[in-house]
Amino acid sequence: MFVETRLYVREKARYAPADPSQVLAAAQEIIDARMVRGTSFKDPAVACAFFRDKFGHLEREVFAAVMLDTRHRLIDYVELFQGTIDGAEVHPREVVRAALGFNAAAVLVAHNHPSGELEPSAADLAVTARLKQALALVDVRLLDHVIVGGRQSQSMAAKGLL
Repeated sequence: MFVETRLYVREKARYAPADPSQVLAAAQEIIDARMVRGTSFKDPAVACAFFRDKFGHLEREVFAAVMLDTRHRLIDYVELFQGTIDGAEVHPREVVRAALGFNAAAVLVAHNHPSGELEPSAADLAVTARLKQALALVDVRLLDHVIVGGRQSQSMAAKGLL
């Protein structure tokens, strides 16, 4: 049995089908509501699912971070850098500044590969090492770097690459 679902928007006392941007905005609101302050990120699978939902559908590369407290619970999510279809310039200084601004004890970072490729590039490995060093200088732990490719994601920590 096929069930058709549509999002409708109220316009002047009548309902009209929503345009795709409204559907995506509504979906993003649902995703945001699923992860609230205090959500535990101790399991890499939680981080992978979270970041996959956040930007697996994007056409441009986005580098984001989840700021965590001492028990690895969510403080906040922040998109730090946006790039092109095949890269985003990441500045460790800005990641450190954001972590300090949120008083984070730990950080999870992630970025998407619009191509769908899950394997980390040499640049991904290099920026992860630089981030780990920079955050360690201010006693903030880098727990993981998740790569999202479409509807799949991969934890660098789980692969032993952190």
